Amino acid sequence: MQWRRHVAGFAFCFVFVVSCFTNKFVLSVLKFTFPTLFQGWQTSVGAVLLLLCGKLGWVELSRISRSAALPWIPASLLFVGNIYAGSRALSRIDIPFFFTLQNCSHVVSHVILRVAHGQKTQRLKSISICLLLLSAINLPLCDPKFDYGGYLWAVGHLLCVGDLVGALEFPSLQSHTFHCGCCASALLGFLLLLATVKLKSGLSQEHFGIWNFLSKVTAMSLSPFIFSMDSNAPSLMCVVISHAGEALLVYSDREPQL
Repeated sequence: MQWRRHVAGFAFCFVFVVSCFTNKFVLSVLKFTFPTLFQGWQTSVGAVLLLLCGKLGWVELSRISRSAALPWIPASLLFVGNIYAGSRALSRIDIPFFFTLQNCSHVVSHVILRVAHGQKTQRLKSISICLLLLSAINLPLCDPKFDYGGYLWAVGHLLCVGDLVGALEFPSLQSHTFHCGCCASALLGFLLLLATVKLKSGLSQEHFGIWNFLSKVTAMSLSPFIFSMDSNAPSLMCVVISHAGEALLVYSDREPQL
């Protein structure tokens, strides 16, 4: 029923926002700048929870042959790069600016489709791609606290999505806040995965794109109330233009291909 789709969408939006804020808290506020350990912790907890859900019959797990797993290796490497570079970037860049740069992954995907498959582009999609690219290029020039390293990691992140800075202070292992933050991040990451699968199974890719867009806008709108943020009119304009371009991209995906 239609109301069930909305429930799944709101659940995805809620988990997306809380997961994003938790990751930002652990990476920025608690200064946990060791993405490899962070990723390993999340993967371990997620694997245990997934196996537990499989044992309880909540999800269906099937064995994967070696021949079927081999084609996944390139995508797995890109996924590792995505998480590592994304964690580095998120620890140093404000959430609205991070999403503005991340939106350029649509540009990377667009170029790959044009070159590899010769896919034609609608006029609306071309305009949206230009808006995404223009806002991302101008954002570093407008950011009042430009961080070269953070933006460099963001570029690596968006490249991995579309297709060591010196160690800082390590959080005290006796910190209950640190333990709770890492546990919550791992648990929310697992819940976000389940919510994503549930939402995609009940909706088309275009409708999933709408919920994903709404989730990012919600996270960006609430983030200044949770985390300190230095911004100015030009940088905020880049954020607005980027997500106007993404909204146009989502709308163009719903239009019939010419």
